[in-house]
Amino acid sequence: MPEEPCQCPDCLRFYREHDRLIREFPTLRKQQEINWAALQSFRTLCGRVLEDLQKQMNSNSSSKTEENSNMGTIEKQEESIAQVISELENINAHLYSIEALMERVFDVKVPEKVENKFREIAGELAPDPLNIDRLRLNRLLHQTPDLPDK
Repeated sequence: MPEEPCQCPDCLRFYREHDRLIREFPTLRKQQEINWAALQSFRTLCGRVLEDLQKQMNSNSSSKTEENSNMGTIEKQEESIAQVISELENINAHLYSIEALMERVFDVKVPEKVENKFREIAGELAPDPLNIDRLRLNRLLHQTPDLPDK
């Protein structure tokens, strides 16, 4: 008996995005490019937020001496910001590692005949709600502690 795909809002959104990416980028080369762009946009956004939070923390530290009456509130905010900064630094480190691995993916070139095979298979995969890769990713999505089930 085939496993039914999850119908929670997160999974439904994932299925739609999964299918869209296969339909719109049905070749190895296009998948390489879109994944590289997604990684770079993630790094850019994460890096910019990290810089902004670091500036905010530095400005809070300088204004802390001026506002001794709100000392407890400012310390709690600084601890919270420091924790977020630490987490974002970890994310950035992981993104750099992924980038190094993805550079190897770009070394792979396939002939047009294989790219056509990608297109053919993409047409078969995108509409299939019971695709085994999608079901595996669905299970991983639900096992990720950062993404609460709804």
